[in-house]
Order: sequence, then C-alpha cells, then structure tokens
Amino acid sequence: MLKEFKEFIMRGNVIDMAVGIIIGAAFGAIVSSLVKDVIMPPIGLLLGNVDFANLFAVIKDGTIEPGPYDTLAQAQAGGAVTINYGQFINYVITFLIVAFVIFLLIRTINRMRRAVEAPKAAAVPTTKECPYCLSTIAIKATRCPNCTSELKAA
Repeated sequence: MLKEFKEFIMRGNVIDMAVGIIIGAAFGAIVSSLVKDVIMPPIGLLLGNVDFANLFAVIKDGTIEPGPYDTLAQAQAGGAVTINYGQFINYVITFLIVAFVIFLLIRTINRMRRAVEAPKAAAVPTTKECPYCLSTIAIKATRCPNCTSELKAA
C-alpha cells in the first residue's frame, strides 16, 4: 500500500497540480496586495478619500456598543450586523485583475503554441505518376520502369 501511495504521489500530474496550487496561492496574495495597497488608494483618493474597505451598511446596531460607527472594525467590535459592500468591491476588482492576467497568460501560451504548430512548408514531392500505366515512379525518371514508356521531362 505504501508503494502504491508513493507511485501515486510521484505521478507528474499530482506534482504539477501541487506546484500550481502553491503558485496560485502566492499569486493570489500578490494580487490582493496590488489591489489593496496600490490600486485602491488612488481610486479612493479620486473619489474623495473613500476607503472601500470601510464601506458598509449597518443592518442592526451592536449590543456591545451602539452606533454610529466610523469604521468597519468599530462596527464589528461593537457587535453590529453589517453588509460589507466595500470589501465586495475590493474582491471584484481583485477577481478582474486575476482574470485579466490569466487571459493574457493563456493568450501568450496560445500564440506560442500556434507558432510551434504552424504548418510546415509543403514537402517537395519525390515521386510522380506515370501517365500511361498510372504507377508511382521516381520524380527524376525519364522512362517508366513498369511499362517502359518514355516520359517527357517535367
């Protein structure tokens, strides 16, 4: 059983999948940081110092500390029930960036694959057909070896 497990783990597709998951998690962290730390601050500044992470709507005031709340952290600490639509906006932007980067990656891979799979130049024929007996003969032949007909030069 241990031997079978080792064979399963050592398969190429299992290792490829593990590497993909690890790289995907790292890439997700990079994109999250890009959205949170690089893209959203200028957008918030253009919209009048809006921090999307702190956009929320209070459904029910907290039992620990009643509202109004200035930040999402205050509302959550006060026990309020909130709809965090600012976080949703951040996640949508993160998703769009990831989808766009993956689209560019797949587009590049497809271009490289098409270049490799480009049709090769047509091979130069090495044989021809005898017009008299219709047998296949060498392209440079001047006489058919089957019917001995003399062939015109091509």
